[in-house]
Amino acid sequence: MKNTILIFLITALFSSYSYAQDIGLPEYNSSDSIISHSAYKLKYNEQHEQAEWVAYRLTDVMISGNVNRTDNFRTDPTVDTGSASLYDYKESGFDRGHLCPAADMKFSNKAMSESFFMSNMSPQRPGFNRGIWKRLESQVRKWADDNDEIYVVTGPVLKGGNFGTIGSNEVAIPDKYYKVILDYKEPELKAIAFVLPHQKISGNLEGFAVTVDKAEEITGINFFAALPDNIEESLESSLDINKWSFKPYRKSKSSSSISTATRCKGITQKGTQCKRMTKKENGYCWQHQQ
Repeated sequence: MKNTILIFLITALFSSYSYAQDIGLPEYNSSDSIISHSAYKLKYNEQHEQAEWVAYRLTDVMISGNVNRTDNFRTDPTVDTGSASLYDYKESGFDRGHLCPAADMKFSNKAMSESFFMSNMSPQRPGFNRGIWKRLESQVRKWADDNDEIYVVTGPVLKGGNFGTIGSNEVAIPDKYYKVILDYKEPELKAIAFVLPHQKISGNLEGFAVTVDKAEEITGINFFAALPDNIEESLESSLDINKWSFKPYRKSKSSSSISTATRCKGITQKGTQCKRMTKKENGYCWQHQQ
């Protein structure tokens, strides 16, 4: 009986939203400036006036929303030391490059608005921001659609280097940017990372894919530190490109009329209806697929 109860508690803990969120977070110290918004968290780097990393869980439901861009760029009031400002970017020649993309937050007016906090921006050259970075953002959405949910950690590479700056707050201009993606849902656990030079690039995304271990070496960040050690080692040390479909995300024209999210019809181990939302035609989320 005790073993049955223990197994149930472990299963319930694993499936809870808060625990799932922790899986996607890099390692950090209690003294670090961790900022929590409704759909993403970030570690703010005061020295360089931008996030060192932004982490969030991305689902197929989130990217199928119809909330429009707000473009209400503004300082982040939750950064105690003060975030970068709009004036830092004015006439700088650099885009206010999203780390967590606005297009990933189309499911919620609040989440969309929060994606325009300056703490979520980094100075990006137009050819980079509107080119390969945009392509990678679209690719990540495709993987969220393919896999129902993924975990994303993204940001500038701030390890070492003597960066140029913009604005009176001296916002650093990084030399590289990264994205790390984890699919932690059966039947196929997998991970992939990208490290991109901060310049206009015309090459294929596949050419910039690396293992998570390599991204950790380049960034100095310990990604997905909450994973069990054996799983973390296996996922982060290897890379199989064939497990990832390199096709950009395209929202179907009819999706807005047939893909409204509804509460899952599945039944939990407690005998109650599942609280997850789903847009699957059969009415079940991935945990209760029929």
